[in-house]
Amino acid sequence: MSRKYKFGEKTGAYFISFATVYWIDVFTRDEYFGNIIESLDYCRKHKSMEIYCYCIMPSHIHLIFRSASGNPSGLIRDFKGFTSRKMLKAIEENPQESRKEWMLWMFERAGKKNSNVKFRQFWQQNNKPIEIWSLKIFEQKLNYIHNNPVETGFITNPIDWKYSSAKNYGNNDQTVLEIDIN
Repeated sequence: MSRKYKFGEKTGAYFISFATVYWIDVFTRDEYFGNIIESLDYCRKHKSMEIYCYCIMPSHIHLIFRSASGNPSGLIRDFKGFTSRKMLKAIEENPQESRKEWMLWMFERAGKKNSNVKFRQFWQQNNKPIEIWSLKIFEQKLNYIHNNPVETGFITNPIDWKYSSAKNYGNNDQTVLEIDIN
């Protein structure tokens, strides 16, 4: 069942994290990371999503974002629904995916436990949005997001994680996703 965390201020900026069911490490291939990057970029250009910070980890995503249209809940719901379908299809159709059967079985297993899901569930339902109400909170969350790959031991410098906005803040032109402030 969904945890009913609420977006209070509809036009405010929020820190959110969301993970795959069972914390499955799905984002291990450039194609899968690319699907999320394309979807975030689409939301920026067509769904009034302002992205201030992001990091895509193997099993979860961190964002600091704002819905310029005043519907953060609907924006994240639509993003997760679209990317869920897109990722499940990509996994299913990827002949190189060595964990395909196991992952699809796990997503199906999660879906059977959730009455809101017809077949397979990709994302956990909770987001737990935290409103960014001060510069201090923004900087705290920004540092947490950018240091996530360092804390897990993947890299030693945040700017080295390809799928993070750390490069955007480091004035690096080789970023995979444009963000809305530097």
